[in-house]
Amino acid sequence: MIKGLAIMRRRQVVVRQEEPPRKTTTNSSLTITSVRYGECQRNHAASIGGYVVDGCREFMASGEEGTSGALACAACGCHRNFHRREVETEVVSECSSPNNSSNRA
Repeated sequence: MIKGLAIMRRRQVVVRQEEPPRKTTTNSSLTITSVRYGECQRNHAASIGGYVVDGCREFMASGEEGTSGALACAACGCHRNFHRREVETEVVSECSSPNNSSNRA
């Protein structure tokens, strides 16, 4: 980058959701898993025995989902696998109270 020249880029977050899990007979619950890719961890100086990262803070896909550009970062050009993977799992369960609990005196 040229000194004093700042380039503004559009930020794009990649979130991937897995298929809903199987429902159990004892309770009905739904697990939602989302995957986000954080900062780039590629060592650009590995070939000379050093350690240098490019400073890319978040993966931004350079293409639409389903294309080869979806796996390349628009900010640093690295493959998505070089970015730290953050998995967030949310479990939503439905709890029902017994019907005769409202008949208490």
